[in-house]
Amino acid sequence: MSAPDLEPPVTPHGDHARPPARGDRWAAFKASPYLPAAVLLFIIAAAAGLFAGSYTYAMANPTPRNIPAAVVGDLDTVRDKVFLDRLEAALDTSLVLREYATEAGARTALEQQKVFGILRSENGGVGLDVASASGASVAQLLAESTLKVGEATHVPVKVKDVKPLQRGDPRGLALFYISLAAVIIGFVGAIQLSVHAKALAPLERIGFTVAYALLGGFAIAAVVDWLLSSVKLPFLQSWMILSLTMFTTGMVFTMFNALMGRWAMIPTWGLMVLLGNPSSGGAVSWPLLPSVLGFIGRWLPPGASVNAQHAAVYYQGHQRVFPYLVLAGWLLVSCTVFLVWRHRHPEGRDHMPEHAAAAT
Repeated sequence: MSAPDLEPPVTPHGDHARPPARGDRWAAFKASPYLPAAVLLFIIAAAAGLFAGSYTYAMANPTPRNIPAAVVGDLDTVRDKVFLDRLEAALDTSLVLREYATEAGARTALEQQKVFGILRSENGGVGLDVASASGASVAQLLAESTLKVGEATHVPVKVKDVKPLQRGDPRGLALFYISLAAVIIGFVGAIQLSVHAKALAPLERIGFTVAYALLGGFAIAAVVDWLLSSVKLPFLQSWMILSLTMFTTGMVFTMFNALMGRWAMIPTWGLMVLLGNPSSGGAVSWPLLPSVLGFIGRWLPPGASVNAQHAAVYYQGHQRVFPYLVLAGWLLVSCTVFLVWRHRHPEGRDHMPEHAAAAT
């Protein structure tokens, strides 16, 4: 019995040569890893430019906008008025003078960070008290401008720093850097949880975010204070501020991850790094920032963290609740949105098949 002939299947003429239809090619491209990779090319390039631009715009050329300063007693002689006019001109009319009847009242305003300097008549000249702890860049600008105007108007000027920075942090940047570390590691930690611990349920994810925030905040404070001795911190309070910052920024990413999936890094990076850090007042004090940034920065987690840390270290008797409310507000919104929208979250055991969840 002979074997049946095996003939190749007959295909319509020209099928082998026909290229895929344009719609088919686009569908294949969308289903491939090339589409998100191509999108990321443009996102990364744009992020690089925006990152450089935001920091350069905010920090490269600090310019005084509104610098509140206290005036104690009478500076109403002709010479005094000429001096103040020249000082305002030197500061581009950005000096906002507030009169106080007593030295004690002006000093309280300085401690409460309502003013950045105190001007008064002193021994036939002018005395200026500044507080580097309120902003080294503002204190330096006030001191240099006042001395130059005094020399030009032949008015003796005496400058005193009544609230200096700590010796290990002469430029006042340490608190900005530790807050920056808490902000960035906070949301990077949440990213790593979303990548390497996908099976965590929503409440478990929040719990682990709290855990790494507490450990991370402790590590930052311990290295800066105990190991490097750069800044003497009120340790427990600084630790809690850093941990609250890390928890907040971690939950902000987690919220966006529930809403946007793999593109959650875009709004997180934009809010925390491109906008939040340059406007935080840590590297350049708010009176020297563009007015819009100076206002917005106080309402974002990086600015709130810097503000809270700054008051905890240098102004223990005059702390404000506002920065803590800002951090708590972002945290509450982020946790609420994440828990309400957790059905859209791409991970978690409640979204896995039963056999896969059991295996975990």
